[in-house]
Amino acid sequence: MELEKRNRALQMLYAGMLADSVLQLGREGVLETVTQRKRQEQMAQGRLIDAQLGVSRPEEVFPTLYEIAGCSPWEIKTMEDGFAAEARSCLLCGIAKKVGAPSPCRIYCLNPMEGMVKGLNPELRYEVKETLWEGERCRIEVTG
Repeated sequence: MELEKRNRALQMLYAGMLADSVLQLGREGVLETVTQRKRQEQMAQGRLIDAQLGVSRPEEVFPTLYEIAGCSPWEIKTMEDGFAAEARSCLLCGIAKKVGAPSPCRIYCLNPMEGMVKGLNPELRYEVKETLWEGERCRIEVTG
């Protein structure tokens, strides 16, 4: 198998496993509790993950994660006091919806990215304006 096809197959497999885990956590009624617990870990581990992935600027978080996981192709838009990251498609979100899972956005995407952004600069404001789960796009604004 070609390297590019193998990588895409692994990304599809990964997204499917994450969607299934959200489905199982939702069925057991523990998704919110686990998401809150994981958020604390994700905030604490952000700096380490940035270093492991070679991320040195907050704007790099989004395209770097797309390059690895292949879920959402982010577009970075400069704003006066920061930037916005926008995506109009998400592999994980699509699979989760197809299998009837609850939203995977916080536990597997939004919180880890916030941890990485704040790992680089804890003073930054990270605000989720919209998600593909409920809207037409994901939009996150990072300011400060």
